[in-house]
Amino acid sequence: MQKVLLVLIGLTLTLMSQVALAKSRSGIVTVDVDLSAQEKRKEAKLWLPYPVSDRDQTVSDVKVTGDFAASGVYTARVGGTPILYAEWPKDAASRKLTFSFAVDRQEGLRRDFPKTEPAWNPADYADYLRPTSLGPIDGEVKKLAESITKGKKTVLERARAIYDWCCESMYRDPNTKGCGKGDVCALLQKPGGKCTDISSVYIALCRAAGVPAREVFSVRLGKKAEEDVTGWQHCWAEFFVPGYGWVPADPADVRKAMLVEKLELNDPKTKGYREYFWGGIDPYRVVIATGRDLVLNPPQAGAPLNTFGYPYAEVGGKALDFYEPKSFAYKILYREK
Repeated sequence: MQKVLLVLIGLTLTLMSQVALAKSRSGIVTVDVDLSAQEKRKEAKLWLPYPVSDRDQTVSDVKVTGDFAASGVYTARVGGTPILYAEWPKDAASRKLTFSFAVDRQEGLRRDFPKTEPAWNPADYADYLRPTSLGPIDGEVKKLAESITKGKKTVLERARAIYDWCCESMYRDPNTKGCGKGDVCALLQKPGGKCTDISSVYIALCRAAGVPAREVFSVRLGKKAEEDVTGWQHCWAEFFVPGYGWVPADPADVRKAMLVEKLELNDPKTKGYREYFWGGIDPYRVVIATGRDLVLNPPQAGAPLNTFGYPYAEVGGKALDFYEPKSFAYKILYREK
């Protein structure tokens, strides 16, 4: 008994020292966009993720300035993702916008799960059980999900089995562009990628196993007093436990920690990360969007967005590459309160 207690104490200390560096993080996030260097004599349109308050974060002191001709805050018709929109006419010589907000972010912990699963109706969560364009839930995905969750009777048990499989079978590929596309079929053949890739596989497997699941997109908050966080987008998964609610799971950050710290699967530090990010989310992130295959509001000329974790713009009806912030051009800065 004493040995078990010592192990538990050691694991708790590991979690506290490695991950939970703070219980909260507060600061100002500023997004500066300048489309002035893009093609002239073309109408320009800009859509930005618009963060709002939720259980783990409070967003306040929102400010939008610039030389745009029109702007507004809208929500996507499907999913309700908030969107900041602005546009410039064909004759605009300058196209600038600054969007800033204050955020108070709390560490999110969801671990006091019910001991039994109440009756629930999957039809109530149909949006989180259906496939996406890059996340099928039939064929090989369905077969793999059934294999991973064999013998697991509850939603929580199936979600955990899939989480463990992702932590053990996938890996972080630092050469992946941005956060990754999340092409599940391709990832089952080569299971390396970044956060959108690993989270997408987790979500597709969950949905194929009858577990409601969804992505959450964010920008990481700096740990210094001031920091350029352009390109610091991150996403993770949430699954729904009947009788309890939505629970975070971030196998991608487990694999990132393993890569950065050169950890093996059997390393005690890896175990600490795996337990923390099962139902735990550090406060160094601000949620900015959810959903896949998004039709923005107002609608974009291009195809539905695979993800909306980055600024999106069209000049003359042609989309800019949001993975290249310098040529786009935009910058995201964090400043501690």
